Amino acid sequence: MLPTDRKIVPDVIRSPQDLATVTPRATVAEVSELMATRRIGAILVLEKGKLAGIFTERDALVRVIAKGVDPKKTTVGEVMTKNPDTIQPTESVQTALDLMAERGYRHLPVMDEGQLYGIISIRDLYRSVKQQMEEDILLLAEMLIQS
Repeated sequence: MLPTDRKIVPDVIRSPQDLATVTPRATVAEVSELMATRRIGAILVLEKGKLAGIFTERDALVRVIAKGVDPKKTTVGEVMTKNPDTIQPTESVQTALDLMAERGYRHLPVMDEGQLYGIISIRDLYRSVKQQMEEDILLLAEMLIQS
């Protein structure tokens, strides 16, 4: 299998994720603290249980810090990326990589039939591709030894 033919589920997301989510009313300061505690670069914003947006480190830098906006008075709903692109669990790693490269994302929500399933990062995709390449190299080495 080509490393990029791997599927989002189960090759990138292998088990249910403990997703960090917030509402649009959470302040940037609160969300930034949560992201720092969880050591994550993006957080999903839900409104009435539905994906409304995504707030990333880049959003904090470009839309808050660079503009001198007060993170304690600004809600993520004001500065998040609204209605983000998503990907389905059955899509390939290649599709995710292409979308991320084309649109400049580093995080992408995963939706399954309208329901939030998880989130993937460029780092997750890298690990998946690297793992498949390592497995392929070992398989080729075994085949060469046996022949």
